[in-house]
Amino acid sequence: MRRLKHLPLVGLTVMLSACGGDMSDLEQFIDQTKSSHHGQVDPLPEFPPYESFEYVSLDLRDPFRPQTDLGSTVAAQTDYSGPRPEATRRKEPLESYPVDSLKMVGLLQQKSQTWGLVRDPDGTIHRVQPGNYAGQNHGKITKVSETRIDIVELVPDGLSGWVNREAKLAMADE
Repeated sequence: MRRLKHLPLVGLTVMLSACGGDMSDLEQFIDQTKSSHHGQVDPLPEFPPYESFEYVSLDLRDPFRPQTDLGSTVAAQTDYSGPRPEATRRKEPLESYPVDSLKMVGLLQQKSQTWGLVRDPDGTIHRVQPGNYAGQNHGKITKVSETRIDIVELVPDGLSGWVNREAKLAMADE
């Protein structure tokens, strides 16, 4: 039992004595490698000098505020002579729906009279002709043909005026 007590101490001494050998060959290899390999770094690219830009906005309007000029707005309200919706006209059933929700589903012709058949989102089919109104933007039907119905809508231009915008109802493929 006494011999077993000293056995780990003897094993440790043998292992440590094995690590103390000659390392001259390793040192020679390191010196040779250092002398033969010289890395070379490419020079930094030339950049043009930075030219700063000075933004001057003292005489410009603030882009985060609404563009209003009270003088021109009042003049636009009083002097406006462009198209306007008819305020006294009785609304037609198809004016309750946006134009893009309406579908042309057919055409009726009798002698020289032509009507378009339009289906609303509720599934009701309406007979229309030039002069009728459709859509929520005061759209007036201008032409009914075999393949489409042409509509001219009045939309606000943002400056208390109105502009014409064309829309078309094409024959639905069902």
